[in-house]
Amino acid sequence: MDKVKILWADDEIDLLKPQLFFLEKKGYEVVTVSNGHDALDEFQETNDIDVIFLDESMPGLTGLETLQRIRKENTQIPVVMITKNEEENLMEEAIGSEIDDYLIKPVNPNQILLTLKKLIDNKRLVSEKTASDYQQEFRQIIMDINSGLNSEEWVNIYKRIINWELRLDESDTPEMMDILAMQKSEGNSEFNKHVIKHYINWLSDVDVTMSHNVLRKKVFPNVDRKKPNVLLLLDNMRFDQWKVLQPVLSEFFRIRDEDYFFSILPTATQYSRNAIFAGMMPNEIEKHYKDKWLNDFEEGGKNMHEGFFLEQQVNRVFREPIKTDYHKITNVKSAKELQDNILNCLQNDFTAIVYNFIDMLSHARTEMEVLKELAGDEKAYRSLTKSWFLNSPLWVALKKLSEKDINLFITTDHGTIRVKNPSKVIADKSTTTNLRYKMGRNLNYDKKDVFEVRDPSKAGLPRPNVSSSYIFAKEDKFFLYPNNYTYYNNFFRDTFQHGGISLEEMICPVIWLTPK
Repeated sequence: MDKVKILWADDEIDLLKPQLFFLEKKGYEVVTVSNGHDALDEFQETNDIDVIFLDESMPGLTGLETLQRIRKENTQIPVVMITKNEEENLMEEAIGSEIDDYLIKPVNPNQILLTLKKLIDNKRLVSEKTASDYQQEFRQIIMDINSGLNSEEWVNIYKRIINWELRLDESDTPEMMDILAMQKSEGNSEFNKHVIKHYINWLSDVDVTMSHNVLRKKVFPNVDRKKPNVLLLLDNMRFDQWKVLQPVLSEFFRIRDEDYFFSILPTATQYSRNAIFAGMMPNEIEKHYKDKWLNDFEEGGKNMHEGFFLEQQVNRVFREPIKTDYHKITNVKSAKELQDNILNCLQNDFTAIVYNFIDMLSHARTEMEVLKELAGDEKAYRSLTKSWFLNSPLWVALKKLSEKDINLFITTDHGTIRVKNPSKVIADKSTTTNLRYKMGRNLNYDKKDVFEVRDPSKAGLPRPNVSSSYIFAKEDKFFLYPNNYTYYNNFFRDTFQHGGISLEEMICPVIWLTPK
């Protein structure tokens, strides 16, 4: 490995011989100059400088002036400012000019070494430490996955896996990421067994929060009638996507509570989101609001009455009248309108906003080759989500809300999983087209790949025909028909889908925030 090369500019460079000798003994190469002009000449003529030390009080061209000229040419090279004082205005100007660190004279050699380690070796050291830490916890996670976890423990395991995914994202260790992906796959295999064993009982278990009772259990108890309350539902948002958005939101909002719920099956918008807003399972919605429920094979929008369902649920839950409003954002025009008019929600007791971008992103990724490249795996998918959010009208709207005394709740309806393994299904034309679940008659499938529900009423689902049944894909499976099997296998493999059983699809965040 080449030596790290330091450019050090100081008009008293002769007094720094002990520090320079120390650095050379540690294996660093130091190029010295005595003024800002020479520093710029050396920097422009040499293309292998790794870090620059600038004395702030050099005569002629000061350290700050030299820094500003360097930044016009290179915004990436680390620069350390060396100063004789810590005057607040001086440090603010230096930091505003994007210094990476500063040292106070007299400079201690060990402080210099620490700074260099932080600036030059930081990424490598963090990467090595992260990989080492994960290797130590790998065995414990495996043991926990296979120890007969209860529902809450499965949520904790999933959060631990996400935590390692995010840490390994930053450390850039593909080998460790591959190992973690295999571990998550094993986790999904065991989680599927847990869901299949307990799912029907969950629906009547008051201790398990699911789509149909999440507002009643996790949101409404925290509604404050003395201030506006806003519910933001980001369609299709996985827990890991929430975790990459959390640091951004934390700049303006305080996280009061981070909780979870399990999406009902199918983990699809028609079922899970209608259940959230109605506070009912889909078969109950069909029973009580028959004119507002459409089955999969019926034409028309399947989520057209969420505002109505919300109002009905609010009236059942709250004893006193509560003014509600509902908005669905599905395109750029409605997003801009939300950005401009977000403060109108302050006139309501409870405002629900459904934002569809992440759902559109996952579907567009399936159809568009350029998005397949941009979001080729989970790491890229998370990165694209964060990039969208930071540049979205939604973030502008939320920053406006952060200046007001409100309650903000953020949640989703279900997540997605990257599918990899096809499973062949034979069915008639009235069968649903979703890749992760099927509802229909005379379904023919590989039983080891599915969770089958022959009596839909037990799973809280409608039964359009006497012989209708449901199957849900396990783990990373996706359903394909025999016709054009190879073509569709290549087309859909490695795309993000939802509707079945997985940690990513079923374990959903529900967050309570207040402005800072």
